[in-house]
Amino acid sequence: MKSKGVLFLSNGHGEDAINCQILKALRVSGADIDVSAMPIVGDGAAYRRSTVPIIGPTSQMPSGGVFYMNPLFFLKDIGAGLIALTWQQLQAVWTHSRRCDLVVATGDIVAAAIARSTDRPYIIFLSAHSSYYEGRVDLGLILWQLLSSEKCLAVFTRDALTAADLNRQGLKKAQFVGNPVMDNLNSTGKDLQLIAGVRTIALLPGSRLPEATYNLVLLLELVKEIASNSTVPVQFRAALVPALMPQLDDIAARSGWQHRSGKLIFQHLKSPESHQNLGVEVLCYADAFADILQQSSLVIGMTGSAIEQAVGLGQPVIAVPGNGPAFTYRFAEAQHRLLGDSVQVIGTQPANSDIIKEAALAVDRTLQDDCYLESCVKNGLERMGQAGGSIKIANYAANYLGY
Repeated sequence: MKSKGVLFLSNGHGEDAINCQILKALRVSGADIDVSAMPIVGDGAAYRRSTVPIIGPTSQMPSGGVFYMNPLFFLKDIGAGLIALTWQQLQAVWTHSRRCDLVVATGDIVAAAIARSTDRPYIIFLSAHSSYYEGRVDLGLILWQLLSSEKCLAVFTRDALTAADLNRQGLKKAQFVGNPVMDNLNSTGKDLQLIAGVRTIALLPGSRLPEATYNLVLLLELVKEIASNSTVPVQFRAALVPALMPQLDDIAARSGWQHRSGKLIFQHLKSPESHQNLGVEVLCYADAFADILQQSSLVIGMTGSAIEQAVGLGQPVIAVPGNGPAFTYRFAEAQHRLLGDSVQVIGTQPANSDIIKEAALAVDRTLQDDCYLESCVKNGLERMGQAGGSIKIANYAANYLGY
């Protein structure tokens, strides 16, 4: 039996990561497959790390793939060559898919349309739609037709509520088997130098540069406010993308901090009660995301998938809007609808000094609210489900391929 070809399509950084989880599970299943990928947005770094051949051209556009948040970013993408790039990607997909037995798509109408245009059988993880967003999912005429096509074998949803909703609407192939974003949270055993008995706050500035740089500067201001006014002892750990680590010297200098080997230090805080100088430290890691998340009592985030993972682990999240383009108030508000009361969005505009003060109070209040913290555990399981979704999607693909 010759190896089967599987093409992975995705239109977003988080979607790339989800496909890589499915792909990893498919490889482990023992199926003899020839995998390839076409990331429609970004440079496909997740696929490259997973040693998956990318079949067409990629480019990092000015919007980072989130131009729907602001039409101006779409115009910038057009100016940066989006139309020519997309046409080249489509041609690569159409040519390569002729020798593929299955297409695995993750994303929204874009991923579904490209998968359908290959005329190959496909399955899709519908990452961009949820009944928690909309009350009742409205796929629109075009996406409904794409998912109803006989070429679409299965529609995997991001939560159980959405699968039930789509089933009621007549899309019986919709099913929830778990959200793959919960499947890459294995602890590495990293020593985070934590002080026993002190609450840990995780800082997640995001993955897209230069936005993540600006977000970290903003989060450091919030750290100072929390450290000055918290009524419970806290410690801070930042989970950064590797590209952000070389910038810590510059970030520290710009923000009035010091940087020593991944540790950011601010030494001149005034305690409002004793008027004594206080010091605060933020230990930064580029290789301990899961460890930090699992050992934290609260997460302050300015990112997408990572906040979903935090909520799935039962963590409370404080979200502070930034200047974007990705993590804006509009994005954070939609995230709150998706993830429920586990996420508290502070402010309706890019964070200023008043919003930072309000966020610090919210952190202190949250850490002392045991009933709320318990509700976050229940809510996380309801919204994100158990781990294991990528294995079940991979098993579906392997069964279809005859393995």
